[in-house]
Amino acid sequence: MPTRNSHHIFAATPNSDFLQLSPEDMIQSVRHNADPFLSVVGPAQTGKLVTVTASSSILLAAVPHLYGLAQYPVVVHVCLHPEAYPNYADITSIRQCGFIFLHSESLVEAQDLALTAHALAIRSGKGVIHFFNAETSVDDAPVFPLQPNDVEQLLQHGAVRTTQTTRTGDATLYADDGHRPTVVAEDLALLAGNQEALETTRSSATASKGASHVNHSETASAMSSQRESSVDSRPTVSSKTSIESITSRPVTSQDIENIVSDIWTKLRSITGHEYSAFHYSGPSDATAAVFIFGTDAALFARTIDQAKSEVFVRTGIVTARLYRPWLGAKLVEVLPPSVRRIAVLEQITRATTKWGPILLDLLTTLASPGPGITPLIVGYRLGYISPPTVTQALRGIFQNLSADSPVQNLEVGNADGPLEAMSDYSLVQPKLESAYMKILDQVFGERLYLANALDNDRVGLPSSVSSNPEFGFGSLLARRERRNRFIADVQDAAKSNGFATEVPRKWLSDWVLHADDPTHANRLAPEVIKRLSVDGSSLASRLLGAQSFFWKESPWLVGSDAWAYDLGNSGVHHVIASGANVNMLIIDSQPYSQRAAADATRRKKDIGLYAMNFGNAYVASVAVYSSYTQVLQALLEADQFAGPSIVLAYLPYHLEDDSPLTVLQETKNAVDLGYWPLYRWNPRNDERGEPNFTLDSERVKQELEEFLRRENHLTQLARRHPQFAANLDQSYGSEVRTLQKRSAKDAYAQLLEGLYGAPLTVLFASDNGNAESLARRLANRGKARGLKSMVMAMDDYPLEDLPSEENVVMITATAGQGEFPQNGRGFWESIKTSADLDLSAVHYAVFALGDSHYWPRKEDRIYYNKPGKDLDARVALLNGNALVDIGLGDDQDPDGYQTGYAAWEPQLWRALGVDDVQGLPEEPPPITNEDIKFGSNYLRGTIVEGLNDPTTGAISAADQQLTKFHGTYMQDDRDLRDERKAQGLEPAYSFMIRCRLPGGVATPAQWLQMDDISSAYGNETMKLTTRQTFQFHGVIKGKLRPAMRAINHSLMTTIAACGDVNRNVMCSSLPTQSQLHQEVYEVSKRISDHLLPSTTAYHEIWLKGDDDKKTQVAGDAMVDHEPMYGPTYLPRKFKITIAIPPHNDTDVFAHDVGLIAIAGADGHLEGFNVLAGGGMGVTHNNKKTYPRTGSPLGYVAADQVHLACEKIMLVQRDHGDRKNRKHARLKYTMDDMGVDVFKEKVEDLLQARFFAPRPFHFDSNIDLFGWQQDEQGLHHFTFFIENGRVEDTADFPMRTGLRELAKVHEGEFRLTGNQHLILSGVTDAALPSMKALLHKFKLDNVQFSGLRLSSSACVAFPTCGLAMAESERYLPELITKVEATLEENGLGRESIVMRMTGCPNGCARPWLAEVAFVGKAYGAYNMYLGGGYHGQRLNKLYRSSIQEDEILAILKPMFKRYALEREFGEHFGDFVIRVGIIKPTTEGKTFHDDVADEGADEA
Repeated sequence: MPTRNSHHIFAATPNSDFLQLSPEDMIQSVRHNADPFLSVVGPAQTGKLVTVTASSSILLAAVPHLYGLAQYPVVVHVCLHPEAYPNYADITSIRQCGFIFLHSESLVEAQDLALTAHALAIRSGKGVIHFFNAETSVDDAPVFPLQPNDVEQLLQHGAVRTTQTTRTGDATLYADDGHRPTVVAEDLALLAGNQEALETTRSSATASKGASHVNHSETASAMSSQRESSVDSRPTVSSKTSIESITSRPVTSQDIENIVSDIWTKLRSITGHEYSAFHYSGPSDATAAVFIFGTDAALFARTIDQAKSEVFVRTGIVTARLYRPWLGAKLVEVLPPSVRRIAVLEQITRATTKWGPILLDLLTTLASPGPGITPLIVGYRLGYISPPTVTQALRGIFQNLSADSPVQNLEVGNADGPLEAMSDYSLVQPKLESAYMKILDQVFGERLYLANALDNDRVGLPSSVSSNPEFGFGSLLARRERRNRFIADVQDAAKSNGFATEVPRKWLSDWVLHADDPTHANRLAPEVIKRLSVDGSSLASRLLGAQSFFWKESPWLVGSDAWAYDLGNSGVHHVIASGANVNMLIIDSQPYSQRAAADATRRKKDIGLYAMNFGNAYVASVAVYSSYTQVLQALLEADQFAGPSIVLAYLPYHLEDDSPLTVLQETKNAVDLGYWPLYRWNPRNDERGEPNFTLDSERVKQELEEFLRRENHLTQLARRHPQFAANLDQSYGSEVRTLQKRSAKDAYAQLLEGLYGAPLTVLFASDNGNAESLARRLANRGKARGLKSMVMAMDDYPLEDLPSEENVVMITATAGQGEFPQNGRGFWESIKTSADLDLSAVHYAVFALGDSHYWPRKEDRIYYNKPGKDLDARVALLNGNALVDIGLGDDQDPDGYQTGYAAWEPQLWRALGVDDVQGLPEEPPPITNEDIKFGSNYLRGTIVEGLNDPTTGAISAADQQLTKFHGTYMQDDRDLRDERKAQGLEPAYSFMIRCRLPGGVATPAQWLQMDDISSAYGNETMKLTTRQTFQFHGVIKGKLRPAMRAINHSLMTTIAACGDVNRNVMCSSLPTQSQLHQEVYEVSKRISDHLLPSTTAYHEIWLKGDDDKKTQVAGDAMVDHEPMYGPTYLPRKFKITIAIPPHNDTDVFAHDVGLIAIAGADGHLEGFNVLAGGGMGVTHNNKKTYPRTGSPLGYVAADQVHLACEKIMLVQRDHGDRKNRKHARLKYTMDDMGVDVFKEKVEDLLQARFFAPRPFHFDSNIDLFGWQQDEQGLHHFTFFIENGRVEDTADFPMRTGLRELAKVHEGEFRLTGNQHLILSGVTDAALPSMKALLHKFKLDNVQFSGLRLSSSACVAFPTCGLAMAESERYLPELITKVEATLEENGLGRESIVMRMTGCPNGCARPWLAEVAFVGKAYGAYNMYLGGGYHGQRLNKLYRSSIQEDEILAILKPMFKRYALEREFGEHFGDFVIRVGIIKPTTEGKTFHDDVADEGADEA
């Protein structure tokens, strides 16, 4: 049975097995308020067999669709509603739409007639509606499904006809498109069971396809003249048709009768169940009959059978199985000739005609002249009859039926139905859509009046009616009238003497003056009510009876995108046309990936444009998963607008249980590409000198400006050359991508003109740049050998040119799970599916880059170089001629992929005949990061030129390396890559900005400024990083310089937050010891300042004023000289952190320099134990790379520690590996040199020796959540900021709450190394107000599982270019799925450190976690176990490349075992080592040894 709140559509190819979905088949869930038939038209018209399951409530609205769909094999299973007392008028109202109608009354019949419906649709080519009341089969015994071969026997897929199609024009949604089902000789032979006739007519039937033509007007006339049937009752032949096939004619009611009889005959042989068009039960000599078209005819039959002496003893029951076409002759056959009187019971709650439709059908059938006596037919309106009252009801029916002059249309039973009938059909709002409801509640609170809310208690109305927007609009108008009357009553009361005292009159007079002002009216309302409550007069009591009207409400209606189609758009029109002050929130939930803008049959009306053209309405288009701030702004503006307001709210989802991540990705695509632009329109803004229209989609705004500039140029060109106008317009439409490819290819062709030698086309698909570099190098070497070389990305190459190429080399990397890199996927998909591509004239070669150990499990080894292998095999299959065997580059070889390439390239030159070329020029070495730094003029490069280039949102590759030193990375939104590429657009480039914030301490004013920056320049969120600083994402190039200036105006900076320099210096947050924290914090600032680069490039590029003078804000004046770093800075990044025992909340062992603060007996800072050589970066399957914990060098005094850090950095500067960036971190320098040698060099520069390390102890490396009090009596609250993301959501307005706190807080904010935040330094006096604010915004909630509180994740997708898998957006979901197991085993509060990163670079320091997941490919992770709880021990690989189901299957029993077998106080990381699940990692160099994953070390 279909669900109450949704409809479902199943579209299958005619040869599909209905029991098994083929890849071409589709099941689509359609929301309650949507029109499911919009999704039926297209598949039906393209030859699909379409099935719809829906409730009867949608049928009337679907009438325009039904008349057209009746001529296609569409099956609609309809559950009648309301279930307790359904309205059969939903069926009778559409009986003439051309569909065949079947009616079932039990579970057995539902299965049999459902199969009948499908078989009938397949064999007749017509639409079938199968309707039933689910309530009547609730108590039925379960029905076992038929065997597949029995189903196939009934459906006869092999005998599906090719329907004859005649069209009068283009296919449309509502108009008759001319399609008519026909019967051909082959069908007639099938029905007759004549196999010989079938075989002899196959060829003739095929030859005559398309020969028949039906005159539509004559067919329609014929159909309308046949009153008893909704399908043709005889062949219809047009006299105007000049060519008519003798083997084909339209389907008639006689054909339907023959087909359904044949189906039911087969069904009887399979099941033993017998069916006919009409079902009669009762005595063969019955004198009376009851024809029931309503609920539970079986109840009436049982009552009659059990009767002994009642007047209705000799009575039969008649019901229709085949309602349309109405086969009157079949009714006469089953009705005993002895019947003299017939009672017709019709359960129709909305009677629109005097005579019921079933009554008219029976009169037409039985009143015709003929032998025998025509029975008396009496109609009744069948209401609800409970089982105990059936006998009484039958007595009343027969008392009237046996009268000499019976009364027609008597009502039997309760016409209003049972009391519970209205409540049994309940609507439930999808959880995802509740986001906007929550925002409405947050913004308006008690002022909110949602007129069509689902939970409104309106007695006598089902929720499907009371939630209807039209109903809500009517109720709002009525409520407005009632409030106006109330205001008049209050005005009169204020002038009367009916109060006990004078006090109410004064307050009422004041209120009346401001009754329509929300601010004043709502401020006065509680005061007025208070005075009236104590007055005691009858007048006061009367006013209090309607006290809700004292508040000026914010009236809202909530609709859906169903209002954007023709059938629902009238509701919007009514609101706008009324001019009433009503706000409408219309939620559009169609995913961008399912958009159907190009499909005329499903095109929506643009409600926003419609309303703006009306001229009197406020209009906004918003998306909560794109800009929460803009949603708030739009709702507030809509409320303030005096007139109708339309807020179009986007919230796309496929299924109601879709994850927020899915909704986010769909939203981003829709907003970024302009499918759902964010804007606000206020037609009265011009009165204030402001623009009426505001476009809030930043990227769309930028591209719109470029489009307008281009459009202006094209318009001028078209005016000068009108003949080109159409082509100019088309070139920026659907052909843009093709033209880009053609232009690139032609440009190369021009470059190659005049050169000699054979052509060589080199195509590449590159993931991280290696394949592209290799391809370009190969092309250059080809030119040096005299070849006409051309190099392009595979997706930039026009595939239609491939057969004409002479020599083609294809070089591809391997991405993800054996997939093509992004810039080769389109090429591969095209060549894979192009069966007619002839490459017999093409000579080709393929080289593939991969990693034979990347997928260590044997079953996954197929992914090794899979793209290259597949491409080689496919080109060979298309008759390509291989120049050489495929070359395979393996990262596991001594020189990586270069090993295999070095052997392959000479073979290629030999095959091309250019291997023995003399005088080849010497190749310049590849440009490295060291070259870029050296030639950058102290980090200037061409950054300024790149920022000023308006043609792209990107900067050059070299500048991308240099801007890191300035604190910013160029990124692109990977959620949007594919779609933007498909649209012919460059990637959605933006920049990440990271602040330099020593110790992670910020003032409340700085917090507010950072929050402002995130709104004005970023994506409205802030990221608190694992390095204790602020990070902004989504800053487009045009806003990069203003954002940098704003950060500096807040007395922060971004210089050296990234790059090959010393980065942000971390410091334990330590909320319990403020004095010690302050002393250590000052040291962190001193170290940071001491190691800051000296170049003036930062000020020159970012802070120079419009007058071209430097406007220094933060830091001292700088000069172009780097006395500490030199012109090439450091080999790699350099990180310093400070931990204050007993809290290792900064992971002091994980950094290049780790400082452990040592306090004296008096509690004050004395000095630091110094660790060096920690580092997290790793490359998957490259055992030369590994994480490492810091090695102790000794102890230094606090006043000398910045010098010790400097000298360690200088040794790394001079001895670090500058040739191999994967081997350039300090950890490798120390292992190469040896710790003692390294320490000696540092001491030589320091001109002092390290003292012996002081004792210390760590308890944990997580944060202390909730309220803490320090030794000075100040209070500190640690917030749980999951994965450091500060943002507002409908459920949690975190960002707003923190902003409100910052406005009143007088202490400081401390960012923690675990991505959380501390409200620090709250006095006793301020404590109550702070607690109140925390509670108001839900910020005081730290009651999460120990696992969640101890978790951390990097950003990963969508902005990090290195990410291989999700991290920040996925870890919370994974933890949710694990928490139930923890609770079951009593581990809900147990702190287990779990971390996740999207790649092995280790930003969230996963290698120290007790449980870690490191991205390997999208959806696949390496799992590591055994890290130290205190952050002191590295973990080790446990399983490779596992997905969520495997992760859960591993963790659940492992956590259960931990709960049962752990020792007292034993942490999880120690436990898995003790019981032998994993072996310990004793140092970084043994990280890859003794891993638990089987096959991980296999060659």
